[in-house]
Formats: sequence, C-alpha cells, structure tokens
Amino acid sequence: MSIRPAGGLGLVRYDCGGQPRWEFVGSDALHRAQADYIKTADLEAIPVDRHQLRDLVENVMGSLERYSSSLASTPEGASWLYVMHVPVRRLVTEILRKLLALSAWEPFASTPGPMTPAPHEGLVGLRSSSSREYLAYTVSWSGVAYLLGAATPNNPFRSAPLRNLSQASTANTEPSPLPLVLRERDVVALSWSSRHAATLMPVLVELESEGQTSVLLDLATDPAERCPTPAATGIDVGTSPSDLFSLSGTAENLHLPGDHHSVRITCHSVQLARLVGLLSVLLESSGGCTQPSWRAIVQAETWLDGVLAATRPHTVLLSNDTSPLGALAVYTAERHGANTVHVQHGAWKAESVAWPALHSRHIVVMGERDRSLATAWARHPAAEVHVLGQPRFDTLAGLGRQAQHQYLEKLLTANNRRAPARVVVWACQPFGLDRLKAQAQLLLDGLRAADGNWGLIIAPHPAQSTDVFTPLLRRDRGLSVAVADPYVGARGCLAGADALASAYSTCGIEAALLGIPVLEIGSPGDRTLDLASHGLATRCHNTRDIAAALSALRDPGMPAPKTAADAVCRWRGDSAAQVARLITHHAEFPVTSLDPVHHDAPRATSASPQGEGVPTR
Repeated sequence: MSIRPAGGLGLVRYDCGGQPRWEFVGSDALHRAQADYIKTADLEAIPVDRHQLRDLVENVMGSLERYSSSLASTPEGASWLYVMHVPVRRLVTEILRKLLALSAWEPFASTPGPMTPAPHEGLVGLRSSSSREYLAYTVSWSGVAYLLGAATPNNPFRSAPLRNLSQASTANTEPSPLPLVLRERDVVALSWSSRHAATLMPVLVELESEGQTSVLLDLATDPAERCPTPAATGIDVGTSPSDLFSLSGTAENLHLPGDHHSVRITCHSVQLARLVGLLSVLLESSGGCTQPSWRAIVQAETWLDGVLAATRPHTVLLSNDTSPLGALAVYTAERHGANTVHVQHGAWKAESVAWPALHSRHIVVMGERDRSLATAWARHPAAEVHVLGQPRFDTLAGLGRQAQHQYLEKLLTANNRRAPARVVVWACQPFGLDRLKAQAQLLLDGLRAADGNWGLIIAPHPAQSTDVFTPLLRRDRGLSVAVADPYVGARGCLAGADALASAYSTCGIEAALLGIPVLEIGSPGDRTLDLASHGLATRCHNTRDIAAALSALRDPGMPAPKTAADAVCRWRGDSAAQVARLITHHAEFPVTSLDPVHHDAPRATSASPQGEGVPTR
C-alpha cells in the first residue's frame, strides 16, 4: 500500500558530498527543510508552454515508434503502438507536462541532481475525472524520478487503485465464443458510446429504406452507453462477449532491460526502456471498451475477424477510428476487403484531439472548417473527405421547444421553488473536478450578476457521473439550479433554453443551428469550439462577460445572429441520407467518386419524440 501522506508530497533538496540530491517527502516535513523545496501540488500548477508540449509529444512518440513498435503485435500484425496510440499518447503527455514543470522550477533547473522517490508510491496512477468509465492515467512524481534514473525497489508500477482494478478483472481467461445468429449483412457498424449510436443509427435506417441490411455491433461496457433497439427490421444489433473487455494480464514484451537508447526532453534524458515499462501499465490494466487491455485487444481482433467472415459486409461504418477499438476495426476491415467509412460524431479542434490521425477510406465531416483538418489527419493512401453534416442533427428542426421548456421549468420549480424568468443550460463534459468547479463558479457568479431572473440547468455529458454536481446544488445561494436527467442531457433540453453555455460540447453547435444564443465559457487559455469567430457564440472569459452576454439577451425579440453556419456544420436535414448514398455508391462503384451534394435540396426532417425532454437515445 502507498504511504503517501494525507497532506501530499514535497520535493526538497539536500547535499550529499557537495552534490545536490532531491527527495520526495511528506509535505509535513517541509518546514524542517534547510534548502530549496516545493510542494508537488505547487509544482504541478506551474504553467507549461502548450506549443512546446505538443512538439515534445510528437518527438517522444516518434522515438517510441522507432524503438518499440515491433515489440508486440496482434496475431494479424497490428502493432501495439498503432492500436494503443491514443492512451499511450495521453500518458506520454502527462509525463512530459510534469517534466516541463520540473524544468521550469528554477531551483531544480539550476542545480539538477538525482531524485529519490517516495517509498512505496506507485509509479503510474489515476487522475480525478467525472467520467463514469474512462480511466485518466497519470505518472506519479515517484514515476518521474524513476524515468530520470532513480532506483525504485520498493515502488510498484501501479498505484493501489490500479492494482485493485487489475485483480478484479483477471478472473476470466478467454472470452465467450461467437454468437450463433450471424447472417450476411451489407454493412457492419460499430458503437461503444451513445454519441456513436445516435450518429450511426439514422444512417442505418436510411440504408434499410434502400434495401441495405446491417448489423450494429454494440461494444459499450457502460450500460448507459448502449444502443437502443432499432425500429427498422433490416437492422440487427449484436453485442460483444460480456467478458471480452474484462481481460487483464502482463505484457511481457514491453518489460525490457536497460540499454543505451534514450530520448532528450529539455534538460532531461529519459531511457526509452524505462518509458516503455511505465507505458506497459496501460496494456496490462483493463479499462473497459474505452481503454481495453492488450489481452482484450488480441481477443477482440479474433472475435471481429469471425464477425466479418460471417457477415461479409461491403462496408464497415464507425464514428471513431482512432482510439483502440476504432483503429483495430479499420485494420481488420481492410484485411477483409471492406470499405471503411468514418462519420465525425463530435466537434474537432486541432489542438484538442488526442491523436491527429484518421484511418478510414472515407471520412465524413460536419462542416467546411473540418475539411482541412480531416485532409491533414487522413492516413489512408486513398482517403476522401466529404462534408455532409451530422446525421444526428437531422431532427433538430422538429424538436418540441415548448415541451422542452416545460421540462426545464419542472426541474427548476421542484421543492416549491418559483420558476426563473430565463434559463441557461450548461452542456457539461467529463473534465476533472477542479475544472468543473471553476466553470460552475464562473457560471453561477455570472447568473447572479446578470440583469433579470436567471436559472441554471446542469446537463451532464452522457459519459459523466452526476454525483460530482451535488456540491454545486448545495452552494447555489438562492439561484434556481437543477440537474437534467442524464438520459435527457443537453441534447434533450437545449431547444427550450434561453441560452446554452459550454466550453466545447458539440451541443453548442446544435444550439447555434437552432438560433439559441451560445456562451463559450472558460479562461482565456481554455480551448473552445471557436464558434465565436463565426458569429455563432459569445466568448466569455470571466463573470463580467457572462453577465453582459446574458443581460444583452433580456429582450426576447432579439434576433439570432445571421452567419454562414456551413463552416461549422452543413445542416439540411438530409445528412443521414447523404452518408447512406455515399456508402451505397461506393459499394456499387468502388473506384468512382460520388457527385457533389446538391445543397439546395432540403429533405423533410423526422419528428422528434414528444413530452418532457427529448432523450438522447
């Protein structure tokens, strides 16, 4: 067990034979220090240059590729670093962020020296996150010391929570066999998130109307992310074996003896064998469908091979081809000779993607501004990019605004409260707890300062735990604040709001398309969707900005800004039909390009569900 003190750790300098040495100690011992010291919490708060960090990540990932990509592969030849690139890259980013902070602290930068880790502290652990399932890995400061050459005989690679997670998921040996009811299908689609299902299902419905059969493979391990049962008879929904993503185990090939290969990171030299050893924790721990272990990936390849051999589709359709399951699916589909189509399910920003890579043959993006990004990120040698909008936005025009407003009013008048005159919906995302608290405080203070009587609806992200919002409800100090049902979410109530606030939720795009005023919130350095630059949102850095933006909306007759929204999302109500047309065209004529979309021929939109709130699925 870790003996990390409740008060945290500190880094303190002491001299050994005239040479500086650095040691991680309990912060309660820092007051006795006679030399330079800093609490690790303060060390982690040192800002780092984002551009430098991005360049370092690219350099380190390139070094890892050359050094270790051939160390482990699936039976069909997919490299561990190709499949697991996203979680590996995220952990590498965490490591580099800490190394940059260490380099920026002047006492260490001026007198670097050997580091002694905290006894028994795990080298790799977990950051706090409001996500129900996603594991946010990080390296401990003892892990940093290990990377810089420290001996760690008493430090396990995993923190106690990770060790417990691994022990809980090693009971199964091999996954269950293939399901027996597999028929030949024209299209195989993959989903492991409610956003994937909502994006892909309208396309499958359109394909079914054209006589194309399909099966949607539901790989979600979080029950809240599962696919709904389709109404169309030509669409099957299949699930992976229930124990597939619970497999853990040791990745022996990634535990290497020390050698002379290293990578330079500012003033530090990191031995690549040690770095690969730390990264092996990602492959040995099972994190469900979002971060499967290496054993799970190997078994998933065998299972998916069997599915494609039995169904023999002409197309594999998915909404994420970059994370482990998506990269593996494209790799497997290509071996089976199937066309691959990726439909963008969320907004992209160049600086916020985990890995700028898209592997599918055909890439469908929302708007014109995504075209250049997709073109730059495409890895397929014959990749084509198509601006066709977002299938799950097709029904936006049919949303029942009055029903949704009544749903918001019902939430805010619970416990005999008076309904506020105006309502803001906060489209949340599963950020870390500190960032969520900062955004909440920004919004609450802004609502108090704004003219008029405002209420706030907190709309959790579909993958987010709602428990993190309980403290906010206790500190609302008279404001009307409520939390929407996770199954409704921001998508199910934004049409009834007077304004929507978010950092970079795709719901901001939906609200803008409907003419709902959008507030892009966050400090000046925070990433947003940059809808403000298109005239589709107001950028709010602080409380005054939020108060001013909301006060300007008190006139209910204020018209929505007129702008060319196609840059952000092509919205005609026929995106699902256009994606279906793309799929069927390339099934019939694999080597010919499809005619450009006729943008002036809108399609009738489907009616949305009626009642209080519109479920996200």
